[in-house]
Amino acid sequence: TECVTKTIHWITGNNFTVERGQQQIEELISTWRVHESCLHWSEFLHEEELEDSKRYHYRACWSIPTRRKPIPRATASVYFIIEISKTKPATSPVEVFFTLESSKLVHRAEQRPFREKWLKDIIENKIRVIERL
Repeated sequence: TECVTKTIHWITGNNFTVERGQQQIEELISTWRVHESCLHWSEFLHEEELEDSKRYHYRACWSIPTRRKPIPRATASVYFIIEISKTKPATSPVEVFFTLESSKLVHRAEQRPFREKWLKDIIENKIRVIERL
């Protein structure tokens, strides 16, 4: 099947707010191909000041509730960073990255398609650990 990706027009550094950043992350998530049974909520975590940029950290927490188990046994988190460069013009768009919990691999938001399997693998691994305990 052909994967159609919606292009997101990222906000510029001079127009950025924490709330607008969260809205844009939700817009990005809406382009991901995940089953409607996968639910999530997102939140702003903190701001980080670096020499050449300012980073805003967010988290989206995912679960897959079912009719038999409406309270999920495990969740999977996706962490986002919105980075505003201090060296580029303020009219430049922000850069957006994401990583999955338990992974060190950092993805550029629009260069790597998100895979629902990543969420399921994290959740299934957590459930296996819980069952062993």
